[in-house]
Amino acid sequence: MIIDTHCHIQFKAFDEDRNEVLKRCQEKNIIMNAVGTQQTTSQLAVALAEQHENIYATIGLHPIQEHKVQVEEEQDNFMSRGEVFDIDYYDKLARHPKVIAIGETGLDKYHIPKDKTQEDIFAVQKDIFLQHIKLANKHDLPLVIHIREAHEEMIALLSEIKQKGITIKGVVHCFTGNWTQAQIYLDAGLYLGFTGVVTFPPKKTDPKPQEELQEVIKNIPLDRILVETDAPYLAPQAHRGKRSEPWMTEEVVKWISEYRNISQESLMKQTVDNTKALFTKIK
Repeated sequence: MIIDTHCHIQFKAFDEDRNEVLKRCQEKNIIMNAVGTQQTTSQLAVALAEQHENIYATIGLHPIQEHKVQVEEEQDNFMSRGEVFDIDYYDKLARHPKVIAIGETGLDKYHIPKDKTQEDIFAVQKDIFLQHIKLANKHDLPLVIHIREAHEEMIALLSEIKQKGITIKGVVHCFTGNWTQAQIYLDAGLYLGFTGVVTFPPKKTDPKPQEELQEVIKNIPLDRILVETDAPYLAPQAHRGKRSEPWMTEEVVKWISEYRNISQESLMKQTVDNTKALFTKIK
C-alpha cells in the first residue's frame, strides 16, 4: 500500500478517463487524498470520496483562487476565480466523515495579479490562512499547507501564530525548500510532503535548488516524510511530459528509498504510518 497524500483526481484533467486512472490506482493498492482548491473542487473531492473506499478528501481555498489571476501550469491553464472564503460552506463540508484535512491553504508569491500589490495579496492570504487554521482546529483536522516562493513570509507567520498560542498540525505539501527552512517546519511539528520533483536531476544551469532539496531528503527524520504526486502536475522523472497520476507515488518512494539506502518496503510502510498518524481519519 502507498498513500498519495496530495492529488487532484477530481480535476478536469481526469474527466475523460478517471475510471481508468482509478482502476490503475486500485491495482497498485493506492489510497488517495483528493485535495480541493475552492468550493467546486472541494465538493467534487468529497463526492469522489463517497463513491470510492480508497479516496479521502481535503477541503479549502487555495491562495491563488483568492484573487483573479491567469495561471499557466504544467497540464493546466486557467483564470482563477477570485473566490471569497466562505467559512460556513467549508464548515459544513468538514463534517463529512471522509474529510480528513483542511486546505490546501497558505501563501503564494508566484501568482500575483498585475493590478494588485504583493502586500495587498499577502494580507488577504494571511487572513484566509488564519481562518483555515480556525476551521481545522474546530474539527480537530490537520492542515495541508501550500507555500510557493514564500518560505520567509510563512516562517514569520508561523512565529506570529505560535506567539499567539495558536496550535497547528499539518503538512507542508510539495516541499522544495532548503534544509534550514525544513528544520523550522519540522520544529513546528509539521510533516513535509515530497512529490515527483525529488526525482528530477539538478539543472545544469542552476543545480542549487535540487541539491538543496536532496540535502533535505538526506537529513529529514524518516518519521516526518509524506509522499504525494500533486497529480495531474509534476510527473516523476520516469514519466516527464505526461500527466501525473496518483499511482506514480511509487516513483517517489523508490527514489527516496534509494537515496536513503533503505528498502522500498520499509519506506513505504513508514510513509503509510506517518500519513495515518497525521490524517487520523484514514482507515
